[in-house]
Amino acid sequence: MKSAAVVNYSPEKGSVEIREISKPAIGDDDVLLEVANVGVCGSDLHQWTSDHSWPVNYPVVLGHEFGGHIVELGSRVTGWQEGDRVVSETAAVIDQNNPMSRRGLYNLDPTRKGFGYGVDGAMTRFVRVPARCLHRVPENLPFEQACLTEPCSVAFNAVVENSRIKPGDRVIVLGPGTIGILCAAVARLCGAEVAMVGLEADRHRLSIAAEYGCDTIVGDATAWAQQRDGLGADCIIDAAGVSATLKSALQLVRPNGHITKVGWGPQPIQFSLDPLVQKNVTLQGSFSHNWPIWERVIALLASGQLNVKPIIGGVWAVTDWHEAFEKMHRGEVVKSVLKPV
Repeated sequence: MKSAAVVNYSPEKGSVEIREISKPAIGDDDVLLEVANVGVCGSDLHQWTSDHSWPVNYPVVLGHEFGGHIVELGSRVTGWQEGDRVVSETAAVIDQNNPMSRRGLYNLDPTRKGFGYGVDGAMTRFVRVPARCLHRVPENLPFEQACLTEPCSVAFNAVVENSRIKPGDRVIVLGPGTIGILCAAVARLCGAEVAMVGLEADRHRLSIAAEYGCDTIVGDATAWAQQRDGLGADCIIDAAGVSATLKSALQLVRPNGHITKVGWGPQPIQFSLDPLVQKNVTLQGSFSHNWPIWERVIALLASGQLNVKPIIGGVWAVTDWHEAFEKMHRGEVVKSVLKPV
């Protein structure tokens, strides 16, 4: 059986096309998942435009934000049945004996390979998934929303696990993409006052952030940062896809404050880090997520405390991937979702 797949076939810019691929064979510890929905991530766009900064195993099926039904079980898989509704984590290949994996931080295993760049992802009908990656999806949570568990987990890790946010803190989020808006939403859940900062071209996406109770700012956020006592914001979440925003973060953060960088930016930085020292600021990177974060995020989604519906700009067939990618790339939608055909 052949299925249409969105394939990134070389490092050249624009090297993505629909190809017919065979149903994958599964190993003893895997399940075969029939994909219901798959989200388009900024990293999918970066591989399409060839401005990514991570190694890719070409050709590869894109897509790592996905959920669906189990249709086949490997011989050693227990605790799951055909028909179960699940979402999958992204750490498709890990070294179980790596010291980070042994601590439960397999997301930080340097040999880790993820869906959509290291192994074939889910922008197709069937995907092979290690059973250890699976999480159960409650019946009341539609797959169009459940497939966004992954970016929500990125945001939860950045805001809850890797930042020091308390109720009443003032938090500035730079970059109103999917991750930025979800970071703002999670910071609101933590009781913070939040400002979302973007550029003139981001006005539509900023209006989505406003639905989460955020103040929205185009351009310079200095006045908002200093509004309370003139010293700056307690925490800056840098979710922009460029390195230069770190300079803004250092200007906006208060002395003894916290900056969490979750956005990728391969460009070299052309400025001094002296303000980091002078202000006694904590600079924290945040990458990916792990099992307990996924469980907590699914609970938040299922209870309605975290609502992803405002960011979903539409659902397209995988064969219409180009329109879905373009609309996200131009900022017309925050998040595009695909459906296999």
